[in-house]
Amino acid sequence: MQIQTHTIGSDHHLSLHEIVRELVADERLSRVAADQFLIPARTGKLDIHPLVMLAQQEWEDQKMPGRILDLEVLSQWLAQYAGLEYFRIDPLKVDVTAVTGIMSYAYANRHKILPVMVNEHKVVIATAEPHVRDWERELAHINNLQIERVIANPLDIARYLDEFFSVSHSIQRATSDKDGHTAPGISNFEQLVELGKSGRLDANDQDIVQIVDWLLQYAFDQRASDIHMEPRRKAGHIRFRIDGVLQNVYDMPPAVMTAVTSRIKVLGRMDVVEKRRPQDGRIKTKMHTGDEIELRLSTMPTAFGEKLVMRIFNPEVLVKDFAALGFGERDIANWNQMVTQPHGIILVTGPTGSGKTTTLYSTLRQLAKPEVNVCTVEDPIEMIVPEFNQMQVQHNIGVDFAAGIRTLLRQDPDIIMIGEIRDRETAEMAIQAALTGHLVLSTLHTNDSAAAIPRLREIGVPAYLINAVLLGVMAQRLTRTLCPHCKQPGEIDADMWRALTTPYTLSGEAQYYQAVGCDECRGTGYLGRSGLYEMMRMTPSLRENIQPDSDAVAVRRAAIAEGMTQLRIAGAKKIAQGQTTIEEVLKVVPPDSEI
Repeated sequence: MQIQTHTIGSDHHLSLHEIVRELVADERLSRVAADQFLIPARTGKLDIHPLVMLAQQEWEDQKMPGRILDLEVLSQWLAQYAGLEYFRIDPLKVDVTAVTGIMSYAYANRHKILPVMVNEHKVVIATAEPHVRDWERELAHINNLQIERVIANPLDIARYLDEFFSVSHSIQRATSDKDGHTAPGISNFEQLVELGKSGRLDANDQDIVQIVDWLLQYAFDQRASDIHMEPRRKAGHIRFRIDGVLQNVYDMPPAVMTAVTSRIKVLGRMDVVEKRRPQDGRIKTKMHTGDEIELRLSTMPTAFGEKLVMRIFNPEVLVKDFAALGFGERDIANWNQMVTQPHGIILVTGPTGSGKTTTLYSTLRQLAKPEVNVCTVEDPIEMIVPEFNQMQVQHNIGVDFAAGIRTLLRQDPDIIMIGEIRDRETAEMAIQAALTGHLVLSTLHTNDSAAAIPRLREIGVPAYLINAVLLGVMAQRLTRTLCPHCKQPGEIDADMWRALTTPYTLSGEAQYYQAVGCDECRGTGYLGRSGLYEMMRMTPSLRENIQPDSDAVAVRRAAIAEGMTQLRIAGAKKIAQGQTTIEEVLKVVPPDSEI
C-alpha cells in the first residue's frame, strides 16, 4: 500500500467511521461488511480503541485473501494511513528506566502515549492516535528533545504503559527508606553480608512483592527458560535465557536486587539469612492463563552478593509428542522400540542444557499408564509430575543415587529413571535393577552416544555387563530453529557444508534458508529450538564390538555401519529441510569427529 500523508487541521481522536471509511477506500474491507457493522456500532463503547473493535470482527483482508484483519495488521495499516513508522514494542529492547523518566505515568496515561526509545537528542513515542498532537509540542518544550512519533498496537501501549511505569515506581519506592532517603549502594562482599542481615529493605515490602511478580510474569511471557539475577558494584543485572541465548532485561539498584533475591528465597523456602554458601530451592506458581509453572532456584555467593538463577520448567513440554521435540520418523521408531522393552538400560547423553530431562520426562509421561509403576530418583527433582513416584537425593542424610535405587527396588517398580549415573556404585545398582527385570532410563555426560561405552568402563562397569543390559544410547543437542515468519532462501558455504557432511552424501533435494530477523523473533532470525538426535541401538553385531579394549572410535564406526545417523548428519538434514542454519548446527555439533 502506498503511504498517504494527511494534513490535519486540528487534533482529533480516531473514530470508527473514519477508519472504516478509509479501509473501504483502500479496498481492505468490503462496503457491505462496513455498512452492516456501522449501524449497530454507533452506540459502541467510547473507551475502546476503534482498531480493537474492528479487530474483534475478524474480517478477511480483501487485498490478501486468507489473511485476517487482526489488531497487528490493522495497526500496521494505520501507520501507513497516517504516514508514520510502525513500531512493534519489544519490552526486552526498551530501557525502562530511561523512558519512564521522560514523563509521568499520569501524563502518559492521559494521552495514551508510551516512550519506547530515548537518547541525548531524541525520544521516540508510540501512539495509536496519530491525529492527536497537542502533547508533542509540550514535551518538546519541556524535555528539549526532538519528538518522533510512531504507531503501535493500542493494546500493547496500554499493557506496557502500566508495566513499565509500575515496576519503575516500585523500584524507586523500594530504593528509598521511610524517610525518603535513598538506600546506600553496596561496594563489596563484606558490606553486602552485613547489610543483608540488617534488613534495610524488607523482602515482604509490597513494592518488592510487586517487582518479583512482574519479573516472573515477564519471564513467562517472553518464553524464557532461565532467569539470571547477577549483582554488580553499581547495579544488579537481570538477564533471560531465550532460545538458548542470554539477553539483558533490566538493571536494578543493588539494594533492590538484594531485597528481590531475599523475597524469592522466601518463596523458595530457603535460608534468607545465609548468604555465604550456595542453596537450592523451588517455587510453584501460576501464569495469568492458569497454567502452573515450576521454578528451580540456585544461589551462589559472588563478590557483590548472591547470584540467583531460576530455571523455568513449563509442564507443557511434558505433553509434547516426540515429533514436536524434533524427532524424525526413524528416530521415533528406534526410540519406541527401545523404551517398550521389558527390561534393560537406556542412556541419554549430552551436555547441560541439551534437553535430556525434557526427553526423559516426555518419554516417562507416555509410558506411565495406570498399570505401570514409574519411579524416579533425581538430584534435584526437576519437575513434579503426578504420574510418577519421585525421590529426591539428599546427600546430607546419606540418600544418594545408589541408596535411592536400592530403595526403589523394594517398591515394586516397572520403570526406573535415574537422574544421572555418576559413579561405580550408582552404575552397579542400575545394572542390578536391569538384570532383575526393570526398565532403567538415565543420563550420562558424554559428547556422543559411542563415548558412553568407554565412559561406563571407566566408571568400572565390565564390558560383559554392558553387553548384557544396555538397550541403546541416544546423544542429543538443541539448536535454534529459523523463524518461519522471516526466513528466506539463501546460499550455503560450500566448504562448511563439505566439512559437516563428508564423507556422506545426503539424498533428496535441499532448500537452504538464512536467518533474516523480524518483529516476531526480535530481529534474531530464530524462533524456538529443536533437537538433534543420534540414536545408537544395540544390535548383535554391535555388541560384538564392545570389548574390554575397544575405544569410542571403534564403537562409533560399528554403530554407523549398523545404520546410526551421527549428530552432525542429523543437523545437516535439518539444514537441508530449511529448519535451521549451518552456523547454528556447528555451534553445538563439531564437524571434525572421527568416524
